[in-house]
Amino acid sequence: MRVVIQRVKKATVMIDDKTFSEIGKGLLLLLAVEDSDDTGDIEWLSKKITNLRIFNDDQGKMNLSVMDIKGEILVVSQFTLFASTKKGNRPSYIKSSKPEIAIPLYNQFIENLKTTSSLLVKTGEFGTMMDVTLINDGPVTILIDTRERE
Repeated sequence: MRVVIQRVKKATVMIDDKTFSEIGKGLLLLLAVEDSDDTGDIEWLSKKITNLRIFNDDQGKMNLSVMDIKGEILVVSQFTLFASTKKGNRPSYIKSSKPEIAIPLYNQFIENLKTTSSLLVKTGEFGTMMDVTLINDGPVTILIDTRERE
């Protein structure tokens, strides 16, 4: 799994010019799934994200997690995170899972976030054209790939 984590003051998903999901202070997650991902990746990534200390404490230091601030999470599927640009100018998305593999893992990831964090978790709509708007807080943007655990 590959995820772009953005610390936000607010984020919104619009579908067909209507608000589909909206959060206040918290995290916008852009999530991509590949065929080799499994429940171990889901559990590790969920724990890592909810415990990342990327929110400011009273002294202005990044020392608090989304759990500490009781923030919200918005998860949006984004298969283009696995784009390969090695050849030519048209990206290849061959590493991204097909919907029959990606959708169940995407849904499992969301459910895992909900049950392990007790935070409000909202989503986009898998495979749908969405307009995502956000107010970046910082900005703070972090990329995590479960194949490159550091």
